[in-house]
Order: sequence, then structure tokens, then C-alpha cells
Amino acid sequence: MFFDFVTLGLLVVVKMSKTKNHTNHNQNKKAHRNGIKKPKTYRHPSLKGVCPKFLRNQRFAKRGTLLAGIKATAAAKAAAASA
Repeated sequence: MFFDFVTLGLLVVVKMSKTKNHTNHNQNKKAHRNGIKKPKTYRHPSLKGVCPKFLRNQRFAKRGTLLAGIKATAAAKAAAASA
């Protein structure tokens, strides 16, 4: 047993000390009442705080792939029209 001694003037009071400091009782039930959900995943993550050098290069790369796709479809249409 653990005791705390508290003095009140000339009087000494002995009381039981608190031994239980923490409990996780009922927390699991409370968490599962509405279900534990996975965090939402977004289709396009934010680029906020990303290196500006990388973002600039990414812009050029996207434009290059877009133009290459347009040229490829134009060439395919021309080949189909001539055949």
C-alpha cells in the first residue's frame, strides 16, 4: 500500500495515494462505433511546398508529351487518309 502524508497545521493526515494512472477501457469500442476509416486518398496530391525547379521541369515535360501525342495522332490520321 502507498500512502501520502498531508500536513494541515499541526495535524498530519494519512490518505491512500492514487495508483492507477491510465486506462484504455472502452476506447476501442467507442472507436469502432462509427467504424475506423482509412484516410482519404486524393487523385492529384498537392504540389504545395515542392521544389520550384522540379515543378518548372515538370511543366515542360507535360507540354512535351502532350505535343508528341498530338503529332502522333496527326501522323496516324494522315496515314489513314492516304491509304
